[in-house]
Amino acid sequence: MKTPVKPEFGHPPEILEFWKRLVRKALAVNSSTPFYLCSALPITERVAELDHALAYAGFDTGATRRPGKVLCRHWLSCKTQPVAPLLRWWRGQGRPIEVVSEFELRAARSEGFAPAEILVNGPAKHHWLDRHALRGLSVNFDSPAELAVLLPLAKKLDWRCGVRINTSQEFDVENSEFPTQFGFTADEAVAALKKLMRAKARVEAVSFHLRSNLPSAQVYQRALVEVAAVCRAANFAPLMLDLGGGLPARQVLTPGGKVLDGEFGLRAFAETLRVAARQFPGLRELWLENGRFLSASSGVLVVTILDTKERRGQRQLICDGGRTLHALTSLWEQHRLVSLPARTGAEGPTTIHGPTCMAFDRLARLPLPGSLRPGDHLVWLEAGAYHIPWETRFSHGHAAVWWHDAGGLRLARPAQSFEHFWGQWVG
Repeated sequence: MKTPVKPEFGHPPEILEFWKRLVRKALAVNSSTPFYLCSALPITERVAELDHALAYAGFDTGATRRPGKVLCRHWLSCKTQPVAPLLRWWRGQGRPIEVVSEFELRAARSEGFAPAEILVNGPAKHHWLDRHALRGLSVNFDSPAELAVLLPLAKKLDWRCGVRINTSQEFDVENSEFPTQFGFTADEAVAALKKLMRAKARVEAVSFHLRSNLPSAQVYQRALVEVAAVCRAANFAPLMLDLGGGLPARQVLTPGGKVLDGEFGLRAFAETLRVAARQFPGLRELWLENGRFLSASSGVLVVTILDTKERRGQRQLICDGGRTLHALTSLWEQHRLVSLPARTGAEGPTTIHGPTCMAFDRLARLPLPGSLRPGDHLVWLEAGAYHIPWETRFSHGHAAVWWHDAGGLRLARPAQSFEHFWGQWVG
């Protein structure tokens, strides 16, 4: 039987203490687990880190105020972490939001975002967006059918229109010979841009998305060459260039132990964008939608050890939360774990399981101290990106969510009750 290798992470001690302190505060108020704990502070740090690299490359980041330079705008990816206090906090920073579904659009409006502060992406919008006659939205069209249905509404409501382009750099990461289902092909994009211009719509943007956790900024470079070629073929000079996703999360490892952002430098990324901007005469703004990079480090998952077992030389910790319910990303990512209280002593091969009746329910497998015992808490870091939207209710309810910002720590969502879990059925 293969012995698990302990992954190597590089979290500064102050980061670990920050989360331990917040978790202890939450547990002091309510000891029930599992729960997610999210904080605005790491998002602020990621934005500042990215802005620093962009400003160094000569971009206007808002704070730098560089007249005549291309302005970079950060859009909150609502799908990545749809937590109401986060949306309110982000709006309080004066920043816009990106949505990809009707529920997300309604959530953004519910939290006070004006239509001009909302960017609508995603496929098949023509089946729901016409129910929301909002003047001044930004909308990136995803297909010829979508454009045909929504173009009259776009003109009537003065939408700021864009076209999403499917470049050769966007493909199914599990089967790279297959493209993703999003956006226009190059030829379709040229036709769509010409159609928008002939119709005298307010077409101002081109968009592309390059999947998650890109290994290198060179992927952006190759994609931008293709996007620029589409614009030249359509005789279109975009005012806005929308770059969706791609930047890898900090302090996350592959199943094999490789650091996801080990070869991705923000300075190299910013320099790539600076050079690429020359291919787009008249460009005014870069739109960035880096959901995973901004929010992965902004949340943790806290579970409690319920039971321990020994199987064929392996120790198993049965917890009240795990992959099936709370951390689907553990299937392809390794995150750091810390225990409360801290346990020391001899380490042995250990697997952390959730409470569901699935062998799939494995949060981590690594050497851990044999002194860990029922009642101890485990904190799984980097749980701020896609964990809450991918949470399941497999024989359990949704977990509680705590939120932290300058106003302190508070419960943002209570754990789901049985009445809510089962009371949804009406027939």
